[in-house]
Amino acid sequence: MENIKPNEITAGVVGLGLMGCSITTCLLMAGHKVIAVAPIAVDLLHAERRIREHLVNALNHGLITEMPEHYFQQLVLTEDYALLEPCGLVIECTIEDIAIKKSVYEKIEAVVSTNAIVTSNTSAIPISMLQQETKHPERFFGLHWAEPSHTTRFLEIICGAKSEISKGEFLYALSHFWGKEPTLVRKDIRGFITNRLMYSMYREACYLVENGYATVEDVDRACRNNGGYWMTLVGVFGWMDLTGVAAYHTVMKDLLPTLNNQVTIPKLIDDIVKDGGRGISNGKGFYQYTPEEAKLWEETFTEYSYDIRQLALKYPADVVKKKLAALQETKE
Repeated sequence: MENIKPNEITAGVVGLGLMGCSITTCLLMAGHKVIAVAPIAVDLLHAERRIREHLVNALNHGLITEMPEHYFQQLVLTEDYALLEPCGLVIECTIEDIAIKKSVYEKIEAVVSTNAIVTSNTSAIPISMLQQETKHPERFFGLHWAEPSHTTRFLEIICGAKSEISKGEFLYALSHFWGKEPTLVRKDIRGFITNRLMYSMYREACYLVENGYATVEDVDRACRNNGGYWMTLVGVFGWMDLTGVAAYHTVMKDLLPTLNNQVTIPKLIDDIVKDGGRGISNGKGFYQYTPEEAKLWEETFTEYSYDIRQLALKYPADVVKKKLAALQETKE
């Protein structure tokens, strides 16, 4: 890691929606020069404002020490793919449509060097499938971020069937400069790790509501006050160890056969989407929101993302190992 210098690696971001803007912010905060390309021209109208707001919030919360203008000197916002030519890393952040992604990869690979690493922020499309749409699959990886990308500690680095593992290990090392506690997923699978876990929960949540076992409010309350209470400290396996693994073994025998295993989209969410619901963005989702409520939820989520980051930094994955090392030092 000591040989990696983010300020010597020009990074490209293609796609300037919500995630593209926060990923761009994260890269700027880490010291990269960033070439940010908007495949959709209208995104340029919002990108500068969003990135500036992220940088102002990061400054106010102590994540950076320079004013936003310092970082904007290292940022190029453009519609011109040709400006990606000097990039050693490019991150594609477009919609989950393989045809669109293929078109983007063709434009990226037409200008970057063969040494550049090309990645996708896809949430679920197998990387091995996307690799088939590239000229150099060995340098193609998944980089699965969480929103807001400049504050969360989460990042999955996914190898496809043809990915060169040494390049994946390089991304793993580089991502520590982005403030991440990353996971290198060496074997590709649809949904990777986090989404496979989360969508199992989303499916069960819909099942409980659709079949009258609970309300939407009941399910959310249970999630907030159970999983939401411990997941920043430990993952699912650590939690089972911490609270008694044998008990989970006993419960699994009778509970697992009763869990929902449907393969179609649950009616609860299907009806909302077919009725035009998009959640907070238009006030119609599992809950209804006034414009004022929606704005306050967005502001509250931003505030929370900084608070939970501080808690995650206080309790990193190796927190107990660090405490053991400190105890050992006092004994010597």
